[in-house]
Amino acid sequence: MKLKAFLNGLDQISEWSGRIFVWLIIPLTGVVAYEVVARRVFNAPHIWATEVTDYIYGAHFMLVAAYTLLYKAHVSVDIIYQGFPPRVRGMFDILTHLIFFFPFCIIMLYIGTDFAYTSWMQGETSGSAALPIVPEVKTAMPVAFALLIIQGLATFIRSIYLTVKGKEI
Repeated sequence: MKLKAFLNGLDQISEWSGRIFVWLIIPLTGVVAYEVVARRVFNAPHIWATEVTDYIYGAHFMLVAAYTLLYKAHVSVDIIYQGFPPRVRGMFDILTHLIFFFPFCIIMLYIGTDFAYTSWMQGETSGSAALPIVPEVKTAMPVAFALLIIQGLATFIRSIYLTVKGKEI
């Protein structure tokens, strides 16, 4: 039961991060609606609107990735996979996590941390509108990959359990 409690704890991190970061859709919708009205009704577009939209959407997309992994909502091809016995599915998941998932996430965490650190140290602003939120936005990358690694660890442990026991935990 300790393993199940540990896995539930990891899942809760993804659950709560998803519940928090999903709200980024509200300011994103507000900025898009504001810009549509400004551009179409008043013929007064803003140079910053496109950048802010990109920044919010990028952060939103990345920061809810662990939540999406928790609920197995990422794109996958299950036609062949679902036909395998549970232990084979578990072994396949272990291999794909070790070969693809963890190396990619670790590399991106490392690169993203350096990317964000450099942005903070330079006091980076955006190119065309000189927005001061670039370091915060770039920090979303290492945070997102740290959250993905946490949820990936829970998925990986479940795959090991499935392979060994032949049933899900």
